[in-house]
Amino acid sequence: MVKYSDELDALFSALADPTRRRVIARLGQGPASVGELARPLSISLPSLMKHVRSLESSGLIRTEKSGRVRTCVLAQNRFHLLTGWLEEQRRIWEESTDRLEQFVTKEES
Repeated sequence: MVKYSDELDALFSALADPTRRRVIARLGQGPASVGELARPLSISLPSLMKHVRSLESSGLIRTEKSGRVRTCVLAQNRFHLLTGWLEEQRRIWEESTDRLEQFVTKEES
């Protein structure tokens, strides 16, 4: 079972913001510069950099600077922590609903 952890808390905190989720969605299509990420969001580069730093500190993205251009890319290994937790929650709920179904079915018999 994936346990609650500071890492998991940081991931959910980073994903709690809709702008950061849009950045993650865009990076799912491939690497992008900070300028490319900011353009469709209609926010300033300094504002976007706050979101980028949050995503980077949570480990969801990595950035690389080449000259004046900072490129962002998804760090896909961090998503395994999220998917592991979600799969565990699904298993727990499926077991609970299976037990409920058995209970209800038994009561009707």
